Amino acid sequence: MADESEQSSDAGFDSAAFLTTLTTRPGVYRMIDSEDTVIYVGKAKNLKNRVSSYFRKTGLTSKTRVMVAQIATIETTVTHTENEALILENNLIKELMPRYNILLRDDKTYPYLLISADKFPRLSLHRGAKRKKGQYFGPYPSAGAVRESLNLLQRLFPVRQCDDTFYQNRSRPCLQYQIKRCTAPCVDLISEQDYQQDVQHTILFLEGKNQQVMAELSQQMEAASADLNFEQAAVVRDKIISLRRIQEKQYVSSEQGDIDVLAADVRDGMAVVEVCFIRGGRSLGNKSYFPKGSSDSSPEQLLSAFIPQYYLGKDVPREILVSHVPDDMALLEDVLKNESQHRVSLRNPQRGTSVRWMKMAKMNAEISLNQRLSSRSNLLQRFELLQSALEMDEMPKRIECFDISHTSGEKTVASCVVFGLEGAIKSDYRKFNIEGITPGDDYAAMNQALTRRFTRLKKGEGKRPDLLLIDGGKGQLSEAKAVMAELQLDIDMLGIAKGPGRKPGEETLFLVGRAGEVTLSPDSPALHLLQQVRDEAHRFAITGHRQRRAKSRNTSTLEDIAGLGPKRRQKLLQQFGGLQEVKRAGVEDLARVDGISIALAQKVYDVFHGDK
Repeated sequence: MADESEQSSDAGFDSAAFLTTLTTRPGVYRMIDSEDTVIYVGKAKNLKNRVSSYFRKTGLTSKTRVMVAQIATIETTVTHTENEALILENNLIKELMPRYNILLRDDKTYPYLLISADKFPRLSLHRGAKRKKGQYFGPYPSAGAVRESLNLLQRLFPVRQCDDTFYQNRSRPCLQYQIKRCTAPCVDLISEQDYQQDVQHTILFLEGKNQQVMAELSQQMEAASADLNFEQAAVVRDKIISLRRIQEKQYVSSEQGDIDVLAADVRDGMAVVEVCFIRGGRSLGNKSYFPKGSSDSSPEQLLSAFIPQYYLGKDVPREILVSHVPDDMALLEDVLKNESQHRVSLRNPQRGTSVRWMKMAKMNAEISLNQRLSSRSNLLQRFELLQSALEMDEMPKRIECFDISHTSGEKTVASCVVFGLEGAIKSDYRKFNIEGITPGDDYAAMNQALTRRFTRLKKGEGKRPDLLLIDGGKGQLSEAKAVMAELQLDIDMLGIAKGPGRKPGEETLFLVGRAGEVTLSPDSPALHLLQQVRDEAHRFAITGHRQRRAKSRNTSTLEDIAGLGPKRRQKLLQQFGGLQEVKRAGVEDLARVDGISIALAQKVYDVFHGDK
């Protein structure tokens, strides 16, 4: 490749002079502004023709006119072929991130499921280079999709998911064995032959060979029944039922191989590309991308820019279905073929099963864009900034926060509140009445609440949070880490402790897996989101504690207040018309009753509104 460049003049960019010397060969051009910043990178089969099109007097979009007005110089790199230009363009866009290019900001490697090559193989999430020995399945659209599959497979075929350090140092079965999510190979409670059978069924399931798995399970069930081992036959029967239900949830069943389905939608100043992953004829989920700088692009242009950025440097399936036909589709096929070392087909489906896959992708794209457009922009910004502040792989879409409330250890209640992109999800709030601990032991209370909540999750009840927020410092966070280790759950955890002055903005944050504290400025929207969730958990815990404390008392709550004798109690109840109105009253209102001083009124108020 050879480089050519032109510099700007004091009077601005002289496009006419530049174009007279520009080559007609293929290559890449970089538009640069007066601050020496690359604002746009493009490729061309014919550099002169392509660059000339930016300086015509009519037919330019408003975005293009604004961009051209900022050009101070244009640099070009000549390549041997248009394919080479496309690859170079992709590399430069990822490196320079020009503001007028359509940018795909999520450039992480995608996760796989890995079945290790051990004597008793482990099933786990894998991201990065495939250096470990074993079988890889994927890629999956997100780590959440992998975890969903892991949870599903653990219920069907209890192959171990614990890491090797945990596995090699067990002297007794862990909680996974007790809830029937593992067969405890770590302490030899299952033979290697029986374990390998579960591993083989897992592999067949991941390869999309569900019918073969069910056939083998049916044979096992019949053999167990013939041997009068009805308990084992019932276990196998339940697996078959679960497999059939899973198949019913699939949108379609197909014998096709690995396919990606790309649906583009551009509307109301925003664009989305929905990527659906089909592996072994089975849907593994989907992921939405909202490329930056694509608001005035057509779906065809959007896909043309998206495909090379997304696929170059990654595993590419042999077939990619597209909702719209890019102008350079043949070129894209050729480049992807050269990069992946196998034939890649890009096509817009018109008939058969592929049309159903595309309808599903288009529907998801429309839904994703509608949600993005209608979401509370302020809340969405807070979630995005929180992802950036905590350096999370993906934006958390579900935050669960736990808090503990009690009065001198009496009637302890733990709260769990849930926030998503739409705000508080109150239908998912939960309270846990804590029993069997030393009164006032917040650490034990936190351990019990988390164990109960996430044991249910392991059993398939409830949804998995993307971020677990603990109201407390390192002690409470340590309890959370212990529970997650015992349950073998990989969930991002953050502790939020009040600062020395207990003032908002002075909170100390501890993120599991990161050394030291996480520092957020007092005006950070990300910190405001954490405070909002924490305060809601605090409110919900106090409410639950007061309700539980009130129910436990057979006598009137007022009888326990020192200095409040029968006559004063009677006056209070008569004045306010009952106990419920006394609860609602403020200190000043209570003090207006004859015989009730300010100090006594404060005692009454604190009984109903006291903190933990």
